[in-house]
Parts: sequence; structure tokens; C-alpha cells
Amino acid sequence: MPEAAFDRRLIAPMVLGSILNPVNSSIVAVALIPIGAAFGAPPSQTAWLVSSLYLATALGQPVVGRLIDLFGPRRLFLISTTLVGVAGIVGTVAPSLGVLVAARVLLGIGTCAGYPAAMALLHSEAERTGRDSPAGVLTTLAVANQTIAVLGPLLGGLLIGLGGWRLTFALNIPLSVVAVTLGLLRLPKQVPGRRRDGLAQIDLPGMGLFAVMLFSLLLLLMNLRHWYLLIVTVAAGAAFTWRELRAGTPFIDLRVLGGNVPLVATYARTLVAYVVSYAFLYGFTQWTEESYGLSPLHAGLVQAPMFLIGIGVSVTVGRHGGVYGKLLLGAVGQVAACALMLGLSAASPIWMLVLVAVVFGIPQGANSLGLQNSVYFQADPDRIGSSAGLLRTFGYLGAIVASAATAAAYGSDASTAGMHELAWLMLGGSVLFLVITAFDRGLRR
Repeated sequence: MPEAAFDRRLIAPMVLGSILNPVNSSIVAVALIPIGAAFGAPPSQTAWLVSSLYLATALGQPVVGRLIDLFGPRRLFLISTTLVGVAGIVGTVAPSLGVLVAARVLLGIGTCAGYPAAMALLHSEAERTGRDSPAGVLTTLAVANQTIAVLGPLLGGLLIGLGGWRLTFALNIPLSVVAVTLGLLRLPKQVPGRRRDGLAQIDLPGMGLFAVMLFSLLLLLMNLRHWYLLIVTVAAGAAFTWRELRAGTPFIDLRVLGGNVPLVATYARTLVAYVVSYAFLYGFTQWTEESYGLSPLHAGLVQAPMFLIGIGVSVTVGRHGGVYGKLLLGAVGQVAACALMLGLSAASPIWMLVLVAVVFGIPQGANSLGLQNSVYFQADPDRIGSSAGLLRTFGYLGAIVASAATAAAYGSDASTAGMHELAWLMLGGSVLFLVITAFDRGLRR
């Protein structure tokens, strides 16, 4: 009897769903300065275009991931990708920065299902085929995300040159149409093994308390002057813990998560890695446009080597098993890139900017694949959707910290002094990532 093979019809919707968030993350990097000019808003205000998307997605990812665990990926995928199209329409016609931020919030919610759905489909296919080593598909997802990150800044610069920054939002309309069509045609209506009594398994109080805790924490990180939010965060966190430890079917099983030290360590590494990578994506790009004097298109071209090298690194290290080597390579690459960034100035030759982007490509490729592989093998298979969602949540926490740090470092303008201040923060995070990776013996297994 021939051995069952992975259903390759699933790859297209899996890949498209998972890249909806990265494309909207990277494309806005070159649009921040033009949007600020259009609405008379400084970098400290346009930073909300970054933070709002990650705020919505950080809240939504584990919630949608848990719903995928209970109901399967199809219906959540279709609802979410439809919202992406709606957000594209709102952003295209937005009359003010506030409406534009609202469109980014809707985009954040709409992009929640893609990645957890892909991980859930991987596990269901592993069960169906009897093969629990989807290295090729995991690498495909990582490379697809790297590729779209290459195209994001370049495409953003091209669209801005052709018709202005509004086209960067309009792009979501055709992407949504294609994603919904692929979901309808190719995603299974009922993944084997899913519970039919899913409604009874939804922990609404737990989800609500988690949302209050995370929302207050993220707002605090974005503005530390609002110290009272710390009280709200701690109170909501205590209530959330009390609820989850007593719930029959908790939203996040804290007992299981607390006993899974390798997975908790993966989440910690994700937080630190994303602080560094997104501080570079947004902070470095704004500096190249405002202080170095590059156009949005040329700023996107300078970023391109990072993603191209990242693709090459992902393809190369994806051929080998294990995650320790991948994450150690990424850790060393981060430290080297941040050190180089400290040597840049407005008088630096263009090749130095390209060199920094090239070196940043090493952690861009190695870390994303290493962290993704880690959560796939470390998570409880019955909660792979919510576990994958939490991985992205910690990544978005890092992105929000990076956005807040960028706004604080730059203030009213993206100066060289502010860029160096940001680079020191990134270097500290890189060293921390290196330490918690190098001494983690569990990764070597």
C-alpha cells in the first residue's frame, strides 16, 4: 500500500494566510514618513500604525488559535481573511490618521488566523500520513515569510511612487479575495479529530481576562508614564491565573505550560529576538529616509539584502535537523549586526548601510526558522493552534516594545543620535538572546 503523502493543495492557502501579517508589517516601514507628511504627524504619532496592528494581533492570535484547536482552521481562516479585505478598503479611503490606525487594528484581527491555521493543518496532516517530520513544509513557510518581507519594502516603495501610500492599504483587497477563494476551495471542512462540542470548550472569562491583562500591558509599554496600567495588568494577571487554574477547559492551560519549560524558553527568546529585528526594520528605515536622505523606494532597496540573505540562510539551515545551531547562528549574527549599526552616520557610504542589512539577514533567517521549529515540536499537539498563536503574540510584544523604543529614541525626528541610542538597546537584547540560547542544554536535544 503506498505511503500517504502531504496534501500539497493545502500549501497555497497555508502560505498566503501566514504572510498576510508580514506583508503588512514590512510594507508600512517605508510608508511611515509619507503618511506622517500627509497628516502632519511626527514619528511618535505614526508609530501607532505599527503598534496598533501588533496590539490587535497579539491579543487575537492565541484567541483565534484556541478557536482553531476547537473548530478546525477553515471557518476561522475564511472570517479572518475577509476582514483583511475590509481593512484594505477602510485604509484606502481613510481621511485621517485615526481612521488609518483603526484600519491597522482591523488588519491585525484579520491576519490572526493564518499562522495558527497553518500549524494546525501541519499537525493534522502529520496524523493522517503518519509522518511527524514536516521539515520541508516548515521551511517553505519560513522562506515564504522571508520572501514577502523582501517584497514588502520594495513593493511599498514602488506603490508609493506610482500612486501614493494609500496603495499600500489597497493591496490587501486582492490578497483577501485570493485567500478567501483558496480557503473555500482547498481547506477541509472538518479536520479529523476536531471536537464537535467546541462551543462548550470556549473559556470566555479566561479569554476576557487575558485580553485585559495583555491590553493594559501593551499600553503601558507604549507609554510608561501611565504607571497606573501596571496595577491593572497585575490585577488582571492574578485573576486570569486564578481562573485558568480552576477552569475545566482553560483558554491557556497554565499547568501544562508551566511544566513545559522548553516552550516557555522559546517564548522568551521570541520576545527578545523580535525586539531586535523590528527595531531595525522600523528604526533603521526611518533613519535612512529622514537623516540619510533616501527615498522610500531606495530605503526599501537597502533593506532588501537582509531579507534575501535571510531566505538563503533559512533554505540552508532548514535542511538540517535540530534548532540549537540555528538559534546560536542567529544570536551571533544579531550581536555583530548591532555593533556595525553603531558605526553608521549620515556621512557613511551607502555600502556600509547595505553591509549592516546583509549581516542582519543571518538572524532574520536562522531565528525565524529555529523558533518556528521549536514551537512545533515542543507544544502539546491538542493545543498547537493556541501555542502557535502565543508564539506570534510574544513576537508582537517584541514588535510593540521595538516600536515604543523607536518612538522614544527619535521623538520629533529620526536623527543619527536617536538611531545610535536605539542600536545600544538592540545590542543589549542581542547579548541577552545569545546568553539564554548558548546555555540552554534542552535545545541540543
